[in-house]
Amino acid sequence: MKQLLKISCLAVLFFSCEQEPKKTEIIVTYPETQQKEVVDTYFDTEIKDPYRWLEDDTSEETEAWVKDQNKTTFGYLDKIPFRDALKKRYTQLMNYEKISAPRKEGEYSYFYKNDGLQNQYVIYRQKGDEELEVFLDPNKFSEDGTVSLGGGLSFSKDKKTVAYPISEGGSDWRKVIIMDVASKQVVEDTLVDIKFSGISWKENDGFYYSSYDKPKGSELSAKTDQHKLYYHKLGTKQNEDILVYGGTPEEKHRYVSGSVTEDGNYLFIYPKISTSGNKMLMKDLSKPDSEIITIIDHANTDSFVIESNGSKLYIMTNMDAPNQKVVTVDASNPAPENWVDFIPETENVLSPGTGSGYFFATYMVDAVSKVLQYDYDGKLVREVKLPGVGTAGGFGGDKEDEILYYSFSNYKTPGTTYTYNPKDGTSKVYRKPGIDFNPDEYESKQVFYTSKDGTKVPMIITHKKGIKLDGKNPTILYGYGGFNISLRPSFSVANVVWMEQGGIYAVPNLRGGGEYGKKWHNAGTKMQKQNVFDDFIAAAEYLIAKKYTSSDFLAIRGGSNGGLLVGATMTQRPDLMKVALPAVGVLDMLRYHTFTSGAGWAYDYGTSEDSKEMFDYLKGYSPVHNVKEGVAYPATMVTTGDHDDRVVPAHSFKFAAELQAKQSGNNPTLIRIETDAGHGAGTPISKTIEQYADMYGFTLYNMGFKELPNKAILEKFKD
Repeated sequence: MKQLLKISCLAVLFFSCEQEPKKTEIIVTYPETQQKEVVDTYFDTEIKDPYRWLEDDTSEETEAWVKDQNKTTFGYLDKIPFRDALKKRYTQLMNYEKISAPRKEGEYSYFYKNDGLQNQYVIYRQKGDEELEVFLDPNKFSEDGTVSLGGGLSFSKDKKTVAYPISEGGSDWRKVIIMDVASKQVVEDTLVDIKFSGISWKENDGFYYSSYDKPKGSELSAKTDQHKLYYHKLGTKQNEDILVYGGTPEEKHRYVSGSVTEDGNYLFIYPKISTSGNKMLMKDLSKPDSEIITIIDHANTDSFVIESNGSKLYIMTNMDAPNQKVVTVDASNPAPENWVDFIPETENVLSPGTGSGYFFATYMVDAVSKVLQYDYDGKLVREVKLPGVGTAGGFGGDKEDEILYYSFSNYKTPGTTYTYNPKDGTSKVYRKPGIDFNPDEYESKQVFYTSKDGTKVPMIITHKKGIKLDGKNPTILYGYGGFNISLRPSFSVANVVWMEQGGIYAVPNLRGGGEYGKKWHNAGTKMQKQNVFDDFIAAAEYLIAKKYTSSDFLAIRGGSNGGLLVGATMTQRPDLMKVALPAVGVLDMLRYHTFTSGAGWAYDYGTSEDSKEMFDYLKGYSPVHNVKEGVAYPATMVTTGDHDDRVVPAHSFKFAAELQAKQSGNNPTLIRIETDAGHGAGTPISKTIEQYADMYGFTLYNMGFKELPNKAILEKFKD
């Protein structure tokens, strides 16, 4: 269907206008999207799927559709008068030196550094006080910056060999390169076809990694559901790697990971059916012929070994502890009935770590950090004094490390790295970013609002000081609400660009997340998923009721599961917002489980095959299936990547096609498809800047702004 939108003055076609309008609106002519007869039957209910052909990411038809849609979208974005100004400002703000905390590996300290606008961070190393040297420069992996480091560096125990993964075009599929640390020379063939994997060394001989068999058909969209754990011995070919777990029907799991304890004595294997819950198995590596034994034979809870001390194991678990706790047990008899509480469960969610011979228990208290330090006997040493109210991360290291590092940030405080002395509890600033930003000009506060069913939900609202609560402030409401993931306060240059223009940035901690433990997560899963959308809608209604904004100046945004959140909210309450920004979203809830590893998300969603009740529930909110003819939907820019093999782009393609075919009114419904890009990880900084400039430009323009609200900031661009 072809449509023309936003013709400001019909007189252009039929009669003379008495006067020229102040600004001609942008005319959009959508490419025609063919509809084909495809019908599926679920429990005697027929469901039409006219855009099924867009699921074929290898077809010339789909490729042509992507090109036509991008031509339309970028034709629209090119006409937004202040889009380039936003890009320049973001570029200017991003152009500062960014350095990570160092990590000691053998004789060297390693850290990540970006001079300002480099597409990828460069890894440097330093021996003592000697001169810095570049250890690894991912910017040289490819000319366009689309090949990135796909994870962290993993060193052998003697620190003489390192293995690291790379990602091409943002894909979740990885290659692993093995390099000699001293010479920086690649020492053997690259390992290929590795996905959703860590790298865990067995002494200096080799390492464990995980992957799937190469799928038949498209590796970007074909289903992958039997993960396998392998052992690669240095100096051998990949086809000689030993299959450790996952090779039989009984061992079939969608995710399998392996981790070796720091002392090298034990391998722990964690098979998972979905993204939540895992079994736990153990192999004693000190005994070459030892069998793999099962510690937990079900996936009803999450349990992981975080430390060992001789034969004493320290396990983080939510078994009988929804907010998590740490227990101890001897490796000779590790069954759960022998577990003893080490750091007991509290009313706040625990995330433990270790370093310098201590345990650090990081708690979320209404989504902000509190850190307690314990010794190996479980005795509380102290509460770590943090620089303020926000998010602290780090405190990890080896037992022999004398100094640890941690980062601290919130929505208005750029991430700063601190040193921490675990002996006396003192912190010192290690590195503060030199960004052109004054946090004293901004304020960030937490409020609690009431959702539809009476549940109290926290939300943090950040903006420039002194704004008027007159309902006219451009506002982005950002959410996620799923997979036990917590949204904690963090700094973003992109948010600064938005708030400089008088924008408000609001983040509610919706059910489905992990902010209040497993119960909070479960309250937003399967047949309770509507709670997440209700929480998000209530957050919008709170912002409107308190005059922070109004429906004419509200945008909703989220990515991945958050893209589902936006898609469901805009189809249920299209009147509530002016702009919708669903990114890499899970939008076809009847078929999501048929692509790549999507079936692993069933803990949160359920599937259309589970039961008629589950099918009806999913159909009731699935964004692709709830776009209605004749409804005026908000101005929408769907975003995705053509190499996204986690949430395949077909979700976004089909949703955009439905919106373009059925939209009533003048609001544009566009899709922006990034090429040679995946789910988001490893995206070059240059592309990130372009994406946000387009998103903010689209948002402000559709809120009625014909120039930037804060034009004075443009003076900062002048040479």
